[in-house]
Amino acid sequence: MAESTTTPTVSTTVEGAGESMVVSPTAATGDIEKAKKQVEFYFADSNLPYDKFMWTLYSKDPEHWIPISTIASFKRMREYTSHGSEWLVSALRSSTFLEVNSTGDKVRRTTEVKEPKDAFERSVYAKGFPEDEDATLQQRLEAFFSTYGAINSVRMRRDENKKFKASVFAEFADFETVDKFLKAEPKPTFEGKELLIMSKADYCDMKIKEKGLTGKAAEMKSGGDKPKQHNEAILEYIGNRITIRRDYEGNGSVDPEDVPFVRGATLRFDGCGGDCTWSDIKDPLKEKFDGRPPYIKYSRGDDFGLVGFHKALTEDEVSSVRELVKKVNEKEVTWSLPSEEDEKAFQIERAQVAAKSAFIQLDKTTGKGSHGGGRGGKGGSGGRGGRGGGRGGGGRGGGGRGGGRDSKPAAAAEGADKTDAEAGEKRKRGVEPDGGPYAGTRGTNAPPALARSESTTKKQKVDVELS
Repeated sequence: MAESTTTPTVSTTVEGAGESMVVSPTAATGDIEKAKKQVEFYFADSNLPYDKFMWTLYSKDPEHWIPISTIASFKRMREYTSHGSEWLVSALRSSTFLEVNSTGDKVRRTTEVKEPKDAFERSVYAKGFPEDEDATLQQRLEAFFSTYGAINSVRMRRDENKKFKASVFAEFADFETVDKFLKAEPKPTFEGKELLIMSKADYCDMKIKEKGLTGKAAEMKSGGDKPKQHNEAILEYIGNRITIRRDYEGNGSVDPEDVPFVRGATLRFDGCGGDCTWSDIKDPLKEKFDGRPPYIKYSRGDDFGLVGFHKALTEDEVSSVRELVKKVNEKEVTWSLPSEEDEKAFQIERAQVAAKSAFIQLDKTTGKGSHGGGRGGKGGSGGRGGRGGGRGGGGRGGGGRGGGRDSKPAAAAEGADKTDAEAGEKRKRGVEPDGGPYAGTRGTNAPPALARSESTTKKQKVDVELS
């Protein structure tokens, strides 16, 4: 008969706290790995740039230190509080991805934040999970997907009432794991129930086909006298597909978590002397970049502006921009790469404006809108404007003037009358939205209002010239 064993316990005094606790070495060892991985996730490329709170903490410290006490207060970390603060510090010191400062009260990454590569292609869709959500479901989902390989994130999909939709998007760390999951035999099951699985790209394509949609126009299937208002669409954005939705005021909006950060797709110009002429920048760069005009953000009176491109630029392309656009407003300008924080905020704002423009186009296509509403009035396809939506709030939302005077679709606005642009010279200049939804719409339920960012709540008066 085998001899039964009992796991010994030890009494540990937490330094500086004057308290002792009984800890099981086996349990504590397992928790060390779990706690370390959880904090590593908070700092990961797949989460940090898209987590408003974490990104704010990361950005405001010049050396990117974040207080460990703040990390320990997060919901997913509370189960480890009984081990004490020194235990958590020790767990974090065992990480090669993180480093703890000499005083043991702050933690940061050991590497710079990098743009996640191929995140969309490394993501899968899975449906068939329990609809009755409890406090352990997120961890059970992560444990399930981890059996196939390393994961970057598992995002539970929710409806407008924040109820779990029994489906998730999971991002794996590599393509091999994606292939392993999608080709698994027998088919993946969760707690005894077989799942419906496919790549995220296939899921988006399926939804597009369900609606009978094709191409950039994203036209709805015909039928019925009353056009159906679509509240979701798929937007092609800097080489990625992202889901855009209507906010509570009916304007297009996007969750900043869904906006991929593409480092190097934005340039800053300085020295324009407080004014900017769109054509000085758009015309030469449109020809250079295969007929695709850049996205320009400029506020009248400022001596600088930002220019967004449809991809990350190579060094040669940056040099070409400097050569092609030497002057703006007849003033010599210098070109540079904006800070990582500024570029991320700009790209989220750019996506918000594109989302608003996309739904203006959809409303016109379906016959919902009317002329004259794009200036922020309650009537017409332009909506009320003003909110912007997403974690970026008003600032990142691109201000509140809708999609231009007549809310022209991007494809039709290339040769728009110059009167709008000339009139805009009298007001504070702003942003030019990207085009509309390049593929598909889905869903009919309005999403919940998104959180607002403290750093970008100030709204900006803008004129919008669709490109």
